[in-house]
Amino acid sequence: MKGTVFVTGGAGFIGFHLIKSLLINNINVVAVDNLNSYYSVDLKKARLEEIKTLNGQFNFYLGDIEDTNFLNNIFKRYEPKYVVNLAAQAGVRDSIKNPGLFLKSNINGFGNILEICKDYDISHLVYASSSSVYGGNRQLPYSEKNSVDHPVSIYAASKKSNELMAHVYSHIYSLPATGLRFFTVYGPWGRPDMSYFLFTKAILENRAIDIFNYGKMKRDFTFIDDIVESIVRVIKKIPISNEKFNRNNPDLSTSWAPHRIFNVGNSTSINLDYFISTLEEIIGKKAIKNLLPMPKGDVQSTLADTNLLEEYINFKPKTKLKEGLQKFVLWYKDFYKIV
Repeated sequence: MKGTVFVTGGAGFIGFHLIKSLLINNINVVAVDNLNSYYSVDLKKARLEEIKTLNGQFNFYLGDIEDTNFLNNIFKRYEPKYVVNLAAQAGVRDSIKNPGLFLKSNINGFGNILEICKDYDISHLVYASSSSVYGGNRQLPYSEKNSVDHPVSIYAASKKSNELMAHVYSHIYSLPATGLRFFTVYGPWGRPDMSYFLFTKAILENRAIDIFNYGKMKRDFTFIDDIVESIVRVIKKIPISNEKFNRNNPDLSTSWAPHRIFNVGNSTSINLDYFISTLEEIIGKKAIKNLLPMPKGDVQSTLADTNLLEEYINFKPKTKLKEGLQKFVLWYKDFYKIV
């Protein structure tokens, strides 16, 4: 892979790990992030400091993808060949409380990314979608061939919109683009608003953990290393038009345009009770449980069908839950200096 990679959301959880992987493989990276206060800015800054300890050509800029002048100045200077868009307002539940933030960042901001990719003839745009696009779909495992016409949160709707917008640019401007539907990403340096992070913190502090839908929930937890390996392999696989695409009987997983969509998950749906018991075993303490009803915008179960991804990049996420949680808890205790 020759040429600079431009990463948005570079101080975020996935962006941080992706940049580290690229630099270790001697790939030049330019990254941006607005360091918003949705969760700890100190954690985001610590990620950036960790990246700076690595060798490699890395440049970081504080700014927002909603600022077209900001983006243009960076593209003029570095002329990146690949773009990985991970910048977004995150949080399914928060999107119900603050929908305007999500529409602004996830729709307007992504529109700017598409425009600049078109203007600078980018070789490949890889962008973050989400398993949340499957919404009210009860058919498991989730397949890229399934309809995603029934989102249940503004966050999910914004991610589906990203897929539609990217397809338009692929169709009109022949912009090669790949959307990745991530399934519940976890691991070291993760997001403090995610359940595994909140549970770990609460258990260690002898506080109750909130368990939604009275524990009757299942998630396809995907370890961060598997997510990053998938992204790196996808970057190198520039999508092409499917010349056999049948518009009379369309396949939702492909297109006549150079645009693809893939699930990135562990293909294992973990019951929340088992998840908590595994975390209790690793930490060595029992959780105090506060059982709550299902919140609006959430779904009961997720499970990824990753056959298309495995065939496409010859890789299948495989990290076992206990192994991934052990690595997270070790990092958490070290980072927060818990003996």
